[in-house]
Amino acid sequence: MDLTELKLKSERIYEGRIINLRRDLVRLPNGREASREVVEHPGAVAIIALDDEKNVFLVRQYRYPINRETLEIPAGKLDVGEDPLECAQRELAEEVGLKGKEWRHLLTFFTTPGFSNEIMYLFLATGLENHKKDADFDEFIEVVRMPLDEAVSQVFKGTVQDAKSMVGLLAAARIL
Repeated sequence: MDLTELKLKSERIYEGRIINLRRDLVRLPNGREASREVVEHPGAVAIIALDDEKNVFLVRQYRYPINRETLEIPAGKLDVGEDPLECAQRELAEEVGLKGKEWRHLLTFFTTPGFSNEIMYLFLATGLENHKKDADFDEFIEVVRMPLDEAVSQVFKGTVQDAKSMVGLLAAARIL
């Protein structure tokens, strides 16, 4: 059975700094038509930064859309045409003040394919060294270091609720 939906028409609703929004008219597999709203995103990276003692580095920050602080793995948006590994290296330095000697790609996944095309590249950074921390002007971040096992426990306690962080921490625990 072919489940493909064919785009018939597309309308740009919003263009922003981080996302764009469009509304598409599609033909469904049964021949009927339906509307689809799509959040366009350039993609992002997320990093499991693991030191020699098996501690991970997380970031605590306030997230305006959910009106609360979150505990997350370091992450950031890809610039247009940017290599995901280079973006991950930049984001780890900016947010946590670290650089990794060894980098390993763990996973690539879609964050919310029901309404967005955002793709996320997950990396493991090891052989960590201090680097100048240089957060963006609108980022206020507290760095938190904890054992990987404790971070995984925080996922199941509901302390870590961010999807990329949950995926990253569980993948790292499984792989390591």
